[in-house]
Amino acid sequence: MIAIMSDVFFRLLHQINGTSRQLAQGALLFERGDKVKNLYALDQGEVRLLRRQPDGAEFILQRATSGAIIAEASLMSVTYHCAAVAITPVKLTSWSCKLIRAHLDESRELAQAYAAHLATEVRLARLRGEIASLRRIADRLDAWLVWHDGELPAKGQWRLVAQEINVTPEALYRELAKRRQGGASSRNAS
Repeated sequence: MIAIMSDVFFRLLHQINGTSRQLAQGALLFERGDKVKNLYALDQGEVRLLRRQPDGAEFILQRATSGAIIAEASLMSVTYHCAAVAITPVKLTSWSCKLIRAHLDESRELAQAYAAHLATEVRLARLRGEIASLRRIADRLDAWLVWHDGELPAKGQWRLVAQEINVTPEALYRELAKRRQGGASSRNAS
C-alpha cells in the first residue's frame, strides 16, 4: 500500500512537464538553508537527505531511490532543513514549486495523492524516530529488521544500517557478531 500511494503521486507529477537533470555521485543537490525553488523526483539512482550534526555525525532523514520524491515536504517551506547528496549517479526530474502549487490548487487528484504521499512519509518518519528512541542497540536492530522483513543488506552496506538506526558502525558490527555467536551456540546445544 505504501508504494502504491507514492507511485500515484510520482505518476501524476510526471504528467506535468518538468526538467530532466543528472548529478554525479557525491554531488550536492541542495544544502541546509538553501532557498526552496524546485520539487525533485528521482528517476534513477539514490539521493540521501542528511542532517549534519555539529560533531560531524550525519543522520539520514531519507534514502530516496528510483520512484521517490526528494524532500517533498519542502514544497511548503521557504528553505531546506537538510542537505541532499547524490550517493550514486542520479537522473531526476524537477519542477518549480510555484508550478506544482498551482497544479495542486487546480487538481483534486494531485492534491489527494500529495496528501496520501505525505501521510505515508509521516508514518515512516515516526517509525524511524521510534527506532532511534530505543536505548539498546539490539532493540534498534530488531526494530529495523522487522521494518525490512528480517533481511540485512550485503555486508558492505551494514554501515548504512548503522546510520539509519543512529549507532556507530562498530557498535552494529559487535551486535551482529554477538548474534552470530549466539546462533552458533544454540545450534551446537541442540
